Amino acid sequence: MTDGLDEAAPRRIRPLWTVLTLVVLLLITCGVPAAVLTAAIREPGGRAVVQRADPTAGDPARDARDFAARIAAVLNRQSAALLAGDLAGFLAVAEPSAHTDLRRRFNALRALGVTTWRAEVTGLPTAIGDRPGEWRMLVRFQYCFAVPGCRPSPVLAGTRWRDDARQPRLVAVEESKSAETGTRPWEVSELAVATGARTSVATTPALRGKLPALLTQAEAAAKVADRYAVAGSPPDRYRIYYAGPAEWERWYGGGRPKWTGGYAVTVGGGHHEMVINADGATAAGLDDLLRHELTHAASLPEQGYPGRSIWWLVEGLAEYAGAGGQPVSRYQGMAQVRELVRGGWNSRLDDLAPADDAPAARVAGSYGLGYLAVRHLVDRFGEQRLLAFVAAVLHDRTPPEQAAEEAFGEPWSALHGQCVAYIRTLAA
Repeated sequence: MTDGLDEAAPRRIRPLWTVLTLVVLLLITCGVPAAVLTAAIREPGGRAVVQRADPTAGDPARDARDFAARIAAVLNRQSAALLAGDLAGFLAVAEPSAHTDLRRRFNALRALGVTTWRAEVTGLPTAIGDRPGEWRMLVRFQYCFAVPGCRPSPVLAGTRWRDDARQPRLVAVEESKSAETGTRPWEVSELAVATGARTSVATTPALRGKLPALLTQAEAAAKVADRYAVAGSPPDRYRIYYAGPAEWERWYGGGRPKWTGGYAVTVGGGHHEMVINADGATAAGLDDLLRHELTHAASLPEQGYPGRSIWWLVEGLAEYAGAGGQPVSRYQGMAQVRELVRGGWNSRLDDLAPADDAPAARVAGSYGLGYLAVRHLVDRFGEQRLLAFVAAVLHDRTPPEQAAEEAFGEPWSALHGQCVAYIRTLAA
């Protein structure tokens, strides 16, 4: 499946059919609350003491800004502890009730090789009505894994705090749960991680034994996917999560159909993260699946692609990479291609994107038609000219009619007709 930011698109299915979700993080603003802070007063005789301010007194906006600044200072200390591998320092800013969750997060982030971690307060703290004395502060965390100095990925999460007159105390970090992206694996799960030259593969401790083979397959897939970086350099690193049944339903929001083998999601900063369904990806299809998903990460713009009409090109390129150079006759979706073509396909590539509730055979056939169209263009013009066409259409948002003239030197109407004729010949 490919979800462009401009328009959602449907899912790809079979053991190695995948879902690509392209997303953008929402930036949320908060109202200005009255905050309970500290204030300096003087006792009789002139001795200065510090006591808690009346939340109804003073300047609430100024007090809220001061509280936010003090929270930011605490988060800075915690970020430094994380990067230094100092678990005690990471936990020291928090109430004991938060330590179990924070310890798990710390261990997961360290296993992923966190190289950048910044916590930036967003808006102002707000009182939590059903939790007297607690305040909620939205925080944007920015992170890099394995690669120093990468362009960070952001995630926005709520945090809860108490003010004990010495410093704000962290009570909890909430799951991010954005409507577009969902909760990241390191927020909610213990992780075991294997890291190679181009990829990082993470899974749960229960599936740790799968990591050596997964890493080998991921590294091989990365070499293929790197060839399809159509706008500049390939991704600095491919991030892959291997999900057991419980994690599949929780990571990045879950809710994918049972037949989905995997998906990729844009997490900001130019990064994609891939999730593979341990129960849905067969051993025979895993290489194909990894090549497909990593090619999405290499080829797609982070802001999404311009609508369902070019779904065939997005998925066709990923299927072409996933096929690994095998003959067309060995493509696993040919039976579904024939069924779709013989069942009344309207011969339009721009109308291939299946509905979310489409039957499995219809979805498989759509992916296969996209693959065959891309395969025909590669056979005629070579990969480099095909990638120039992809870059123009997906990244520059050039209409196919103009992009075809520039990349192939032929009108798109003629090329489209040739792709359709090629598909119908194979499906006969």
